[in-house]
Amino acid sequence: MFRTALRNVLAHKARLLMTVLAVMLGVAFVSGTLVFTDTLSNAFSNQSAKSYKDVAVAVTTYPDSENSKKEQGIDARTLEKIRGLDGVAAATGRVSGFAGVADPDGKLIGNGWSNTGANFEPGKDGKDAAYDFTDGSGPAKAGEIALDKTTADKGKYKTGDTVRVATNGPVKEYTLSGVFITEDGQVNAGGSLVLFNTPVAQKLYLTPGHFKDVTITAASGTSEQQLLDAVKPLLPEGAEAQTGKELADDQAEMIEEGMSALNQVLLGFAAIALFVGIFLISNTFTMLVAQRTKELALMRAVGASRRQVKRSVLLEAMVVGAIASVVGFALGLGLATGLRSAMSAFGAKVPAGPLIVSPTAIAAAFAVGVLVTMLAAWLPARRAAKIPPVAAMSSVHAVATTKSLVVRNSIGGFITLLGAAGILGGAVVGKDGRMLIGAGAFFALIGIIVLIPLLSRPVIALVRPLIGKLFGVSGTLAGQNAVRNPRRTGATASALAIGLTLVTGLSVLGVTMGRAVDKMTTDNIKADYMFTMANGGSLDSSALSALEKAPGVSAVSPQTAADFELQGVWAAVSGVTPGDLEQVINVTPVSGSLDSLAKGDMAVDDKTAKSRGLKVGDSVPVKFADGKKSKLTVGATYKANEFLSPILIDQKTVNKHEAKPYIREIWVKTDGGASAANEKALVDALGQNPAISVMDQQDIRNQFGGVINTMLNIMYGLLGMALLIAVLGVINTLAMSVFERQQEIGMLRAIGLDRRKVKTMIRLEAVVISVFGAVIGIGLGTFLGWAIGQTVKDSVPGYALVVPWDRIGIFLLLAAVVGVLAAMWPARSAAKLNMLDAIKAE
Repeated sequence: MFRTALRNVLAHKARLLMTVLAVMLGVAFVSGTLVFTDTLSNAFSNQSAKSYKDVAVAVTTYPDSENSKKEQGIDARTLEKIRGLDGVAAATGRVSGFAGVADPDGKLIGNGWSNTGANFEPGKDGKDAAYDFTDGSGPAKAGEIALDKTTADKGKYKTGDTVRVATNGPVKEYTLSGVFITEDGQVNAGGSLVLFNTPVAQKLYLTPGHFKDVTITAASGTSEQQLLDAVKPLLPEGAEAQTGKELADDQAEMIEEGMSALNQVLLGFAAIALFVGIFLISNTFTMLVAQRTKELALMRAVGASRRQVKRSVLLEAMVVGAIASVVGFALGLGLATGLRSAMSAFGAKVPAGPLIVSPTAIAAAFAVGVLVTMLAAWLPARRAAKIPPVAAMSSVHAVATTKSLVVRNSIGGFITLLGAAGILGGAVVGKDGRMLIGAGAFFALIGIIVLIPLLSRPVIALVRPLIGKLFGVSGTLAGQNAVRNPRRTGATASALAIGLTLVTGLSVLGVTMGRAVDKMTTDNIKADYMFTMANGGSLDSSALSALEKAPGVSAVSPQTAADFELQGVWAAVSGVTPGDLEQVINVTPVSGSLDSLAKGDMAVDDKTAKSRGLKVGDSVPVKFADGKKSKLTVGATYKANEFLSPILIDQKTVNKHEAKPYIREIWVKTDGGASAANEKALVDALGQNPAISVMDQQDIRNQFGGVINTMLNIMYGLLGMALLIAVLGVINTLAMSVFERQQEIGMLRAIGLDRRKVKTMIRLEAVVISVFGAVIGIGLGTFLGWAIGQTVKDSVPGYALVVPWDRIGIFLLLAAVVGVLAAMWPARSAAKLNMLDAIKAE
């Protein structure tokens, strides 16, 4: 039977080509994902281990930014005591924070969040073991810096050049003393690294004479544990010591967790692609079995049992799956290599390392490829085993069954109703109903797939008169062919329906959320500009002062993050500028007056006021972060606003209790509104600081809504694999349909249907099937998008369902285009058939 199966695969290799491609793409997705994440994990773990290779013990402190009077970090005296311990070969103090480098055009080099500044701490030999200089040397005095080679190359800086660097204060100019190479993770993530002279770095990031971290190297013969036990008694309160091995293990575990999350997401999309591929494979084997009815019946007649016939078909599927797995795995290796290169192209430097091909990746790829193919072929194999020997007397092609589909349709209807009930139930429950919607969506999709042959006749019947009128006899024949075999049409359309269900659901939810966020932004923001730090950190108070004095500014208000204890519970507070706040943010008073903020009162949003039982005139005790207590009067309540904290107080009040106020953002209103001249004046007032991001209203809208669009585009790209496999399914169905209808096509040609009309017939058939699948998918996807939206609407102000008719129209158009493209090869093959040979074909 194995030889028979192998002979059949070789005999039908052209017809199995699309099946091989579908399995190959799915396997490539799976194997590429596993190899890519294993490679990244290994590269970053090796980099981490390398960075801790000479570290016996590492000490980390957690400076208290709330209390400047408290001693911060490890002082120089403690560092010297550590250096004097037996078994210590060297101990190096480190301090770090944000530092952004401007390119010659004044733009920030790097991505902001991973732009770092640190100290250069040379040993007795004048070198810092952490950095390998390719040009010049480390900074020896206050006015010097060193840059990592990637950043220096991007800025086209050479030793001796003047470089503008911003921390969280005004921009300063430094002389470049040297360029170094590093395996620092922040630089590899697309950031930059600036080295300052140690006293300068301490003043910028901590307090003079203190270090945030200390790395200790052990002398020969001293174990890490011995050194750790000796160091711990010397450390101040709040400092933590770990061995280098513990740090490396922790880092490796974090990397593994991050890669695991990426793995799960990518493998989820691979599973979708393979699920779609099941329909293609099943359809292929169903048609092959139908076309080989006489052959299989003869095998039964000469003694083959049902089990042997079934085994023969499954063996064919196993061979096809194995071949596809081999090719798919090789393609997956190429995909992993390409993804790694793409990360570098987008600015994320991946550490050097080999491509990791684990036994798990190999086993998973082949298991997925073979098992999915055999699973999809199981039903066709079962049908093949039921062919009676008497069928050997009939023609080679099986006559389409007319057996009632009542049982199938009843089961499909029940499953669909069960799924719909789950989706509706989840929508009614709200935010806690997402799991219920997920389960309902699964059952609804399965039910629709079971019902789709039944749906094909009435749905396609709606368009048959139209295509008949537009395309004449070709259109009429195409409409009839599309519903001739409902099971086949349904299986082909199901693949497209699954892909478009997911794409449409994401589109409905994404566009609705994007519109709500956009409306929320335009309804609440009056400011012309918003200023933030590129790394998401705190703006320096000097930036607020500079903007207040800038020409053309009519109103400025920061939003300074703070908190205090109110009624025994900590509450989030924003420090704002009274009077100016209402000019930059749309604040709607409910009771009292916001002018009371200038008197030292507080304003509370209506939701917080209700939950805490507060009203205008109440005087309540509060405890600030610095431990000081006071009484604040509720001077106003206002409608809750997504851009403001639940409680507002005067910025001056925050300054009294915060050693270094955390200014999250600054809102600015200018005379004459946003303009190039006003923006330039503001940027100049800030000293053309590359670390400060300036956004106008459109930029603000893009920032909040752009994330949603970016996520949608990523999802579209990942789902593209499933849609591509669905397209292969359409091609395969048409190609095999043409093969088994050779005699019919020959007769049509003989009675006057020319080649052009034959091509038109096949193309229209493909378009009808594709659009049918698209309509089903779009309908179910819209329903799912609405249901999921019901679970998030309470947390998104202004949420209202938006059906993206423009995108839905594009999806339908693309489905029609897919049909035309998928039919190119089958239509050409049908048109080229020799009518006499075709008529003689069995």
